[in-house]
Amino acid sequence: MIDILKELWRFLRVRKKLWMTPIIIVMLLLGGLLVLAQGSVVAPFIYTLF
Repeated sequence: MIDILKELWRFLRVRKKLWMTPIIIVMLLLGGLLVLAQGSVVAPFIYTLF
């Protein structure tokens, strides 16, 4: 997992794509939220956002 993050950071830095970092962070947070809320009562409300 750490190797993937290092490789992604190196790619973004070399290709001057650092503006994509906040987008990737938000996507990871939303993905984590969906995984954590999958079996909870809140799941129907989260899925209506998308």
